[in-house]
Amino acid sequence: MPRETGRIAILEDDPIMGESLHQRLCLEGHTVTWWTKGEQAVRELSDCPKAYDLVVCDIRLPDMNGEEVFRQASRDTATPFLFMSGYGDIDQAVRLMRSGAVDFITKPFDMTAFLERVSSSLRSKEQPNATGTLGISRAMRNVEQMLRRYAPHPLPVLIQGETGTGKEVSARFLHQVSKRKSAPFIAVNCAAIPGDLLESELFGHEKGAFTGAHQLHRGYAERAGDGILFLDEIGDMPPNLQAKLLRLIEDGCFHRVGSEASIPFRARIVCATHQEIGSDGSSFRKDLFFRLSALPVRLAPLRDRPEDILWLAHRFLEGIMEIRETRVRGIGTLAEDAMLEHCWPGNARELRNRLERAAALSENLLLMPADIFSDIVTTSDTTRIETLADAREAAERRQILRALGATSGQISQAARRLGISRTTLWEKMTRFGIEASECSDN
Repeated sequence: MPRETGRIAILEDDPIMGESLHQRLCLEGHTVTWWTKGEQAVRELSDCPKAYDLVVCDIRLPDMNGEEVFRQASRDTATPFLFMSGYGDIDQAVRLMRSGAVDFITKPFDMTAFLERVSSSLRSKEQPNATGTLGISRAMRNVEQMLRRYAPHPLPVLIQGETGTGKEVSARFLHQVSKRKSAPFIAVNCAAIPGDLLESELFGHEKGAFTGAHQLHRGYAERAGDGILFLDEIGDMPPNLQAKLLRLIEDGCFHRVGSEASIPFRARIVCATHQEIGSDGSSFRKDLFFRLSALPVRLAPLRDRPEDILWLAHRFLEGIMEIRETRVRGIGTLAEDAMLEHCWPGNARELRNRLERAAALSENLLLMPADIFSDIVTTSDTTRIETLADAREAAERRQILRALGATSGQISQAARRLGISRTTLWEKMTRFGIEASECSDN
């Protein structure tokens, strides 16, 4: 992939490092500005908030901390920041990524790796304009952008959210956008494996390590290789294994059951849970939680992002029709209205399951409400909509959500479909609490 070029500002007080970066970025075709003081950077970013496509910023500066530069500059500009950190600043760099920094690289670094990070950071500025992969709502676009920022790093990722919100889908997306995509993605459901077998499954065992161990068994940690070890439902991991997982993270190696030989662990750990394992009432080890949540992600429930309902529904149905014989060819308008009114306690998993059942059993070309919600008894509710104005607003809201789903969240395209101006659509979306991302409009 060719490297992106752009307008880059360097904030680095070391004359040798600054000159080296300046010269190399210029050779790569970038337009480069070099600052040596944080106060100068803040002033120029404030005066010209759109002048730069990327700021490469050192964390330790003579007059102010790089974090303070970032926070002050963020008030006036959305310019991405790529931080350069020493080993002692990694925790601070991670905190900055949580606050919106696009990336960080640890000193000393290889120039090739640095240029790749620069190119990736420049591309990330354009990512929000792309069609959403995980969803078209602002919440899921933010998650997608965050996962892209996390992708180059080896630190653990913790994905939290209600059951069915797409935690494993998000983990697989992280795998696909990282350099580890050609390496294995090994998924382990900690709740589905009995506690007395989980250690052997995770770390493997030697032949004869225990009764029934008739041959060498390589565990998930070993099979993950240079890829990703995805530990789903990590909150259900037994306490004794939590301690061994912590040791694995800290030492970067493990032992098979029945062996004293140390095996290096090269994979990246990504965990998921629907439990609040970091809360005061949780029995989950706090020290392990802090290590696993170095790079956190939280997925919103489907009821809080209604823009994604029809977008997901049509994609699920397309996938179902590709692998299964069915008479169904689409989703009817009444069924779409019913889906938009449903609260989806099971989130995206419930949505997919209902569509799979409907596609298998329905005799209609277009799915109807009874096909999707055959288990729910519908009754007339006269108190639900009291006036014609209420009915009109409810219908408008459904139609806007339908248009957004059909256009993958593109505001201008949705407005044209609805026959209204872009400004009018934004006003109606604000009134109805529809939070599609501004960045989704091309």
